[in-house]
Amino acid sequence: MSRILIVDDEPSILNVLSTLLRSQGHDCVPAKGGEPARDLIRAEQFDLMISDIRMAPIDGLELLKMAKSSRPDMAVIMLTGYGSVETAVAAMKEGAFDYVTKPFKVDELLITVQRALQYRAVVAENAQLRAELDSRYRFENIVAESPPMRKICDMIQRVAPTDSTILVLGESGTGKELVAKAIHAYSTRSQERFVPINCAALPEPLLESELFGHVKGAFTGAVSNKDGLFEVADGGTIFLDEIGSMPLSIQAKLLRVLQDRQIRKVGGTDAVTVNVRVVAATNDRLETLIEKGRFREDLYYRLSVIPIEIPPLRERREDIMPLVHHMIRKELGPNRAAPTLDPDVQVAMERYPWPGNVRELENAVRHALTFFAEGKISMEVLPAKITRQASRDTLVELAGEKDPENLKSLKSYVRTREMEYISHVLKQVDDDKEKAAKILKVSLATLYRKIPSA
Repeated sequence: MSRILIVDDEPSILNVLSTLLRSQGHDCVPAKGGEPARDLIRAEQFDLMISDIRMAPIDGLELLKMAKSSRPDMAVIMLTGYGSVETAVAAMKEGAFDYVTKPFKVDELLITVQRALQYRAVVAENAQLRAELDSRYRFENIVAESPPMRKICDMIQRVAPTDSTILVLGESGTGKELVAKAIHAYSTRSQERFVPINCAALPEPLLESELFGHVKGAFTGAVSNKDGLFEVADGGTIFLDEIGSMPLSIQAKLLRVLQDRQIRKVGGTDAVTVNVRVVAATNDRLETLIEKGRFREDLYYRLSVIPIEIPPLRERREDIMPLVHHMIRKELGPNRAAPTLDPDVQVAMERYPWPGNVRELENAVRHALTFFAEGKISMEVLPAKITRQASRDTLVELAGEKDPENLKSLKSYVRTREMEYISHVLKQVDDDKEKAAKILKVSLATLYRKIPSA
């Protein structure tokens, strides 16, 4: 049973609406005018408000603004005896779900009420789901819309509180360091240091010194003692990126660290105990390197106590547009208005294979933000390789239709594309039609007309 607040300054309308809606099983509360309705909205919860527009001293539009401010989850239907487009548009812009003209048809009113209550239920359900997802997938800079990434977020939450060694696998640019940082941030070591090092960036002598430190005089240029990164990270987490590039001699020393929790500086004789959690990452298949004799099998098993494999972006396309919007907001900051994206841009980005994964996507977004104009990102400001791919995709689609009898009229083609884009937007906002209408820059009523099954 839904609670409905009915607002009108005509007692006959209040009586008719209350009787009609109570016969449908709803709990109705009548309010004669805007002032008592305002007090009721502040004091009680309602699923729906049906309000006349022309009232005094508080008219329907003013009451609507109050309602959306204090009860944003409550659906609102406006009644108007004038039916003017201007009044209806004003009400829709202020957040009304729909409007009904007086004298109203009973069937029309009941259908509108039913749709409004269904809309309100969906909004409430979406809010609850978003709250649950926010608590589960709130890792900074990790966008997890696709099922594979949500599983990774679940795994991060499970393994972060432990001290287990983690091996993060994935192609270059998939975000392995972000996962490592999230593991550290949600661990019991989060107040200590997170120390990253790229094992492929340093030659063997320098890498050994960086990891384990050295004593004065250990080699030419060692003019003083130096702590290694394992000592710097003591109590915290060390992230060994590109572990597959680590020389075999250093792999042996790393294995001893993992076994004994002790290091020995270059040129030193004393063992130093360290308390460090190790997270390693690679874009190589370590099993292949083991077969080639370039990676120690015993170290592999020590590192891969818990493996986390990040799928490439082309296998989780649900993440592409959320990532784009996240990156745009990150680049522009909170105070600059974000540009809109042409529908063709979204299609092109979702179809592009992204061989460079998230890193390539981030570069494409920065490129677009450098050149966009008039508040819009169009195909013209995307990197050339993305637009070339989009052109090839279009040619392949057109070439696939050989039979002239199956070719559509322009109107039919445009309508199909329109519905595809509307469906895409609705999917991105979890079927929140009010939010979709704002993105599409159409009224909610127009959106419903374009979706007959809604």
